[in-house]
Amino acid sequence: MKKLLTLVAAGFVAMSLMATTASADAAKGQKIYQKKVKNLCGFNGAKFAAKHSQDEWEEIYEEGKFADEMGKLCPKGAKVFKSDKFKKYLKDLYDFSYEYANDSGNVPAC
Repeated sequence: MKKLLTLVAAGFVAMSLMATTASADAAKGQKIYQKKVKNLCGFNGAKFAAKHSQDEWEEIYEEGKFADEMGKLCPKGAKVFKSDKFKKYLKDLYDFSYEYANDSGNVPAC
């Protein structure tokens, strides 16, 4: 019985850690936006994310055009966003954009 309870408790801990990790992407994307993108765009993350709806952001990302769209919205950073060095940030920035899209009802604190 003690082994069963230990196993169940370990399962709950593992699930809670996975939920925290899954929800951290938008927060990480927000930090990346503030540190690396905000100065290139000249406007805050709320305005950036609100340029599209969640469906539009999803379609753009799935088509592999997220970096191109970022370049359209922030022309100063177009070359930066397409660089190999910047590609590692795109998933988190997408999660941020999706989470705070104009139809999400969420407003970022940046």
